[in-house]
Amino acid sequence: MKSQKETIAPPAAHGRWYDDACGTAFGMELLGERWSLLIVRELIFGPRRFSDLRAELPGISAKILTERLAGLEASGIVTRSTAPAPTPARLYGLTAWGMAAEPIIQELGRWAAASPQHDPTLPLSAASMMMSLRTMLDRPAAAGLALSCNFAIGHATFTARLEDGALSIRRGTSEGAELSFTAPDAPALAAVIYGGVPPEAVGVTAMGEAALRQRFIDLFNLPPKVGVPAG
Repeated sequence: MKSQKETIAPPAAHGRWYDDACGTAFGMELLGERWSLLIVRELIFGPRRFSDLRAELPGISAKILTERLAGLEASGIVTRSTAPAPTPARLYGLTAWGMAAEPIIQELGRWAAASPQHDPTLPLSAASMMMSLRTMLDRPAAAGLALSCNFAIGHATFTARLEDGALSIRRGTSEGAELSFTAPDAPALAAVIYGGVPPEAVGVTAMGEAALRQRFIDLFNLPPKVGVPAG
């Protein structure tokens, strides 16, 4: 008998929810179930184990995560692989088509963050924090600035490379980075980047030349709230 994690749901049929030929309607059928889009978000920076996804999405049950992964796999968005020895484990990652959903997630996040109801103090995963940097980067202001920055957020590590007005991010750290931030969790780092909170006030250690660090922080800004006059 197959385990629950190996059960594959049938592929989504276009029209199952809305009976509508629009690609947007089908997109909602593919990614609109609760947690599906957040699972894709967590996989943007590389494959993860089932337990990793549970840890980063604490509100999801094992049953629902199993069902969503199966559905995303059946739809061609997620693929499974096995980590090499010495600690083999089943990994879930995105297909090339699944990776192409990143701009959708970015623009949805940018649009939603403009709502006065958006609460940036709620819990935040490390991958979500890194995605927000790619989303909220002021690309014109970043033009001409090239640097690398290491991030350690809880147990997760990332390297961001800023070059030609674009920000690439991968898991792990790199040697020779000009800047680094070590944070107990993503909300603490968000307070520093977006809230102007001094790093030491929220337990964040920031390394690197102070002026360069501040210039880097100033590249990231949440959008102005809809209906709220600019101050």
